[in-house]
Amino acid sequence: MNREIDLSISAYGVTKPLNYDMVILPWGATEPHNLHLPYLTDSILAHDVAVDAAQMALDKYGVRTMVLPPVMMGAQNPGQRDLKFCIHYRYDTQRAILADIVGSLHHQGFRKLLIVNGHGGNSFKSMIRDLAVDYPDFLILSSEWFTVLPAKDWFDDPGDHADELETSVMMHYHPELVNLDEAGPGKAHPFALESLQMKTAWLPRHWTKVTSDTGIGDPRLATAEKGKRFAEAVADRYATLLREFATLSSPDDIYA
Repeated sequence: MNREIDLSISAYGVTKPLNYDMVILPWGATEPHNLHLPYLTDSILAHDVAVDAAQMALDKYGVRTMVLPPVMMGAQNPGQRDLKFCIHYRYDTQRAILADIVGSLHHQGFRKLLIVNGHGGNSFKSMIRDLAVDYPDFLILSSEWFTVLPAKDWFDDPGDHADELETSVMMHYHPELVNLDEAGPGKAHPFALESLQMKTAWLPRHWTKVTSDTGIGDPRLATAEKGKRFAEAVADRYATLLREFATLSSPDDIYA
């Protein structure tokens, strides 16, 4: 990449002596995305949105953010392990990875981390609560980039996996990785129980019983233009978040 945010790394891979206000950690998964998107879609898109957000924060507010390489270890639903090369990472594995990253950053003097999550199966809240005990002066934020703005306001018929939203954003960033001609319809089978449909309670969906092509939502209305508008709007919201947190001198400053 030639974007300025990436120029903080020299040709020899040594970080230049710059002051960084925050760190962003993109986090994805390794899983199929219908038949037209790559297995690393969640990791790729989380990273690209994070880089755009960091660039906007630098250009608009003078806030300098380091974007780390994406973590590709995602938690999977039942049934997804039956899909070839779909890798399930346990909670304990993800927690250990996050703990090591936070421990390293804290040792280096950083105190603010934003996780940009690209995989709906990942959940970091309990991990962050545990790490707050170990590092009370370290602020860890978690966000799913694809829920920052309401999808229905930006897309004609969004679903929730390899759908119009994800496909459009991938077409914007990496059109060479999208083969829409191979896409399945993304038809999903909902729960039969009304209580589960109404979200009275939650349980993980059995993936191979929900969808036959691993997609949930028809991707065929996707366009690069839609993806560009949505990704830029999300990155702008993140840039504002980075600016606000960059001004904090202590964790207590987040309270009125």
